[in-house]
Amino acid sequence: MPSIAILECSRCHLSISAATPQTVCPACAGSLYVRYDPESWKSAQKPDADAPPSMWRYAAVLPAVEPVTLGEGWTPMLPSRRHPGLLVKEEADNPTGSFKARGMSAAVSMARHYGLKKLAAPSAGNAASALAAYAAAAGIEAHIFMPRDVPMANYLEGVAYGAHVTLVDGLISDCGRMVAEGAKREGWFDVSTLKEPFRVEGKKTMGYELVEQLGWEYPDAVFYPTGGGVGLIGMWKAFEEMEQLGWVSGKRPKMIAVQASGCAPIARAWKEGAAVSKMFENASTFAAGLRVPKPYGDSIILEIVRESGGTVVDLPDETILASLLDWARKEGLLLCPEGATATAAYDHLLATGFLKPSDRVVLFNTGSGLKYIDAIADEMHLARPAFRSSDAKNYPQRTPVGGIITPQ
Repeated sequence: MPSIAILECSRCHLSISAATPQTVCPACAGSLYVRYDPESWKSAQKPDADAPPSMWRYAAVLPAVEPVTLGEGWTPMLPSRRHPGLLVKEEADNPTGSFKARGMSAAVSMARHYGLKKLAAPSAGNAASALAAYAAAAGIEAHIFMPRDVPMANYLEGVAYGAHVTLVDGLISDCGRMVAEGAKREGWFDVSTLKEPFRVEGKKTMGYELVEQLGWEYPDAVFYPTGGGVGLIGMWKAFEEMEQLGWVSGKRPKMIAVQASGCAPIARAWKEGAAVSKMFENASTFAAGLRVPKPYGDSIILEIVRESGGTVVDLPDETILASLLDWARKEGLLLCPEGATATAAYDHLLATGFLKPSDRVVLFNTGSGLKYIDAIADEMHLARPAFRSSDAKNYPQRTPVGGIITPQ
């Protein structure tokens, strides 16, 4: 494992020591990137056949720390049955059912290394589940703030893992403000999106994985559901690192950020040609992970999309739901709403000619659709049919025999 040389501000490039825990740049509040010691870095080798089937197979490019791991990473790449150029990176196979496990594994590992005792974060859902699980595994106290209407699965997980869960009448931005206030008052360490440097390190492993799984070659495009955008930022960092190490060459993929029209600050900034986004008022979408009205890393996301020759797409909830049901019925995958936003965007960019069917594309399904059962059912106007006593005669009668229930 390489040793950390410095933490570098993504905005002003100030160098900061990593000897003690850091949140954001003290000079400009920019997000911090981990930079490694050049001597240990240049000796990094690609994973071999004995590497663990987890994100820690990339230990050579991750901090030198004893990991808090639940088996995150090395998720499958599933070929579409209908689109010969399309592969789905199935992040639902991660612990707690989403890609958030990667970032929290790295962040909580470093928190334990630093001796931190209390962590806090706002979340639109899945980050809360992951923080609660990894904090429990590390023996660290977790404080989580979520909008009151998050999927029930996320709330249940936070409570089950023993985290201190607060439901907030508001959006993730309101939750973030409460975490910041509590961190000062209660001494929590804030592990919010891009407000500490190690969640990016965990998320960057998605970039390493997709390149390794493609035979150490880049795809033509990567579709990424973008709320906070840490995964997109992390993958771009991974591509830069792999090129430095000589692990990959060629043209980087077009990075395509996808959002729901009900909360599309990045898409709106893209259309306006702006360098940063504005607060998206009255944000509303059943894709809970995309309901981030002002991403902290908005300028970085927009810069990456532009540099890659990519684009930003936003689509309404009805189109997202249609794509979710289409993929369930024709591909056998129950995508999360955020993942269905990406599949809908893929169809849109094929129709507009931005992409060709022959282009090799990796699309991220960032979590399991099973974690959104209540939200998807509401969007489908689906409710469990009520039991009617008159239907009882239609059910088979069963008789207990020796403790075994058998048909009569």
